Amino acid sequence: MLRYINTDIVFQEFPDEVTLAINVSGCPCRCPGCHSQFLWADRGEDLTTEALSTLILEMEDTITCVGFMGGDADAEEVDRLAEHIRCHHAGLKIGWYTGRTAISPLINQQRFDYIKVGPYLRHLGGLDSPCTNQRMYRRCADGSFEDITSRFWKAQAGESL
Repeated sequence: MLRYINTDIVFQEFPDEVTLAINVSGCPCRCPGCHSQFLWADRGEDLTTEALSTLILEMEDTITCVGFMGGDADAEEVDRLAEHIRCHHAGLKIGWYTGRTAISPLINQQRFDYIKVGPYLRHLGGLDSPCTNQRMYRRCADGSFEDITSRFWKAQAGESL
C-alpha cells in the first residue's frame, strides 16, 4: 500500500498541465541532495483508490493531470492507481516522477501520459539543466514516448520558458 504525505496544485511538473501532485512517501532511492527528504519515511495517509478519487473530485474543475511524485517502492501500485484514474476519471492525464534510472517493467506505460525517470544528482542538476541525467517522456498519439526533457532547460536570461 502506498502512502502520501500531502498534495499540491502545480503548474510546471508536467508541461502545459495543471497537476494535482501527490507526494508519495516511502521513497527508497535516497538521492544525495534530495529536496524532498521528508518523503523518505513511510508515513502519511494510505493512498487507496477511494482516497485518490476523493482528492481528484475535490479539484476536478481545476486540474488536467494527476502526478504521482514518487512511489518507487511499489511501481505495481502506482500502475494500479493509474488504471483506476483511466477507468474512473477519464480525461485526466497521468504523470509519474520516479527516481529510478529506468521505467519499471512492472507498469503498463500506456496508462501514463508523462513519465520522468532518473535520480537527482546535484552535480548534473535537475530537469532544468542541459547536463541532467533525468529524462521526461511524453506519450504520443501513436502510443510511443518522446523525450521532452529539453523543454525544461533554463531559458536564457530575459527569456520565458
